[in-house]
Amino acid sequence: MLPTDSGDSVSLSDFLGAQVVLYFYPKDDTPGCTVQACDFRDRTASFEKTGTVVLGVSPDSETSHAKFKEKFDLDFPLLVDEDHAVCEAYGVWKERSMYGRNYWGVERSTFLIDEMGVVIKVWRKVKPEGHADEIEQLLSG
Repeated sequence: MLPTDSGDSVSLSDFLGAQVVLYFYPKDDTPGCTVQACDFRDRTASFEKTGTVVLGVSPDSETSHAKFKEKFDLDFPLLVDEDHAVCEAYGVWKERSMYGRNYWGVERSTFLIDEMGVVIKVWRKVKPEGHADEIEQLLSG
């Protein structure tokens, strides 16, 4: 169970009967994360036609998610994983390196979960641009 950008709480079991695109991203309102979120937003109708729900997850706060969602008119829930427990459970909380500095953060990854709650496809080290299109093509085809 995770809180959402709107203060509600959701669990994957809430979506049994639908496919779920569960995508993990590092940080709200950063260039790559914005591209990725907007690409998912732009494909909402296509995903809905295939009975697929999109859920974004990052360690950002509810307030941060709400601002990000409003700023870019995102039409799917953003889930709050501030203690990164869900990120750890999915194996996306990794030691990373940038500009010679090591830190812990989210490895951009996506999981496609079927109607019964089973992970059926995993994408690791996702590039933000074109990823939603790749998923859309898989689902429609």
